[in-house]
Amino acid sequence: MLQTMGESFSTEIKRETVVLVGLISQDQDEKQAHEYIDELEFLADTAGAEVTGKFFQRLNQPNPVTFVGPGKLQEIAAYIKEYNVDAIIFDDELSPTQLRNVEKVLECKVLDRTNLILDIFAKRAQTAPAKAQVELAQLQYTLPRLTRMWTHLERQRGGIGLRGPGETQIETDRRIILDKIARLKEQLKKIDKQMTTQRKNRGKLVRVALVGYTNVGKSTLMNVLSKSEVFAEDKLFATLDTTVRKMVVGNLPFLVTDTVGFIRKLPHGLVESFKSTLDEVREADILLHIVDISHPGFEEQIDTVSATLEEIGAAEKPVIFVFNKIDAYSFVEKDADDLTEKTKNNWTLDEWKNSWMAKNNTPSIFISARNKTNIDELRRLLYSEVVKIHTSRFPYNDFLFAEDYKE
Repeated sequence: MLQTMGESFSTEIKRETVVLVGLISQDQDEKQAHEYIDELEFLADTAGAEVTGKFFQRLNQPNPVTFVGPGKLQEIAAYIKEYNVDAIIFDDELSPTQLRNVEKVLECKVLDRTNLILDIFAKRAQTAPAKAQVELAQLQYTLPRLTRMWTHLERQRGGIGLRGPGETQIETDRRIILDKIARLKEQLKKIDKQMTTQRKNRGKLVRVALVGYTNVGKSTLMNVLSKSEVFAEDKLFATLDTTVRKMVVGNLPFLVTDTVGFIRKLPHGLVESFKSTLDEVREADILLHIVDISHPGFEEQIDTVSATLEEIGAAEKPVIFVFNKIDAYSFVEKDADDLTEKTKNNWTLDEWKNSWMAKNNTPSIFISARNKTNIDELRRLLYSEVVKIHTSRFPYNDFLFAEDYKE
């Protein structure tokens, strides 16, 4: 609070109020729709907005004109007007036509999941590469959504003779955006070459990349393993920039990389823009797939990460599953007289361990990075996997073998 001449003024920045909209459709049932909206609310909070309402509609597929039906849109419009809501956010990407039609009816700012994620990335980007990658994705998203109501990107471009006869503002804006996209792509090509050179300069050390859904504790685990200070926060996409640290277990050195988190419905433009960042995953020798075991939808998050790894060509890498946040895991205990069949919602942590540790012969471990529970066991497991690659790469080196290593 700021007080002047007997008056007080609040210095707090007012948070934008938003409503969220999701569909219950043939592609996602009611449980999934509510889970996705809860995640969208977390995204909105990360972006600095306050959610005041949530709307759902049952449709086999989105309305091609307004995403939701006309009746539901009018219901949302009445709510926005009554409560003076600043913006509306849809859980799926809107087509240019849907965006334009919804804006006409609601007369407020309209965003979709992609737009919101891009906004968070822009807010979180710290380095020049991250900023360029985000800006490129934003421009590629914006280009097909230009309208004649678009605010001028520049008053003028160049000098006399550069503007064609009768050229409209939207054509000028489109040309400006295309020029910016071309410049950013050239800039990112140079960045990609620099990062490729950096990776080559690291020699033949074994590389371990931390991958996983956003906010599962990758950066916290990175700090614990490498004894470094990577920024970590209970927010989605707390870190965007790749961090590489050298780690030594026993007398065996290797590199550990913290990467950007994945998320459902990750905008394809971001995957393309973050090529140089995701190359760290593609060129890794081992992937530590971090999972938040306390999240009720963690198995679906695993599938999302696996699908993204497939998309970037890293699905065949050796994987160690690291189930984090066991300190936060809870389950609903089944009553003794309840005759209904036991479901995964009632599984204990030990039952999950027995299930995943026996699945596909993939190494798995359950830890708490925050409380440093089972971290020594993770180091041993990581050592045993790294040493296999190290011995094949440097067959005549002398060092402690996995069975001889003790923390």
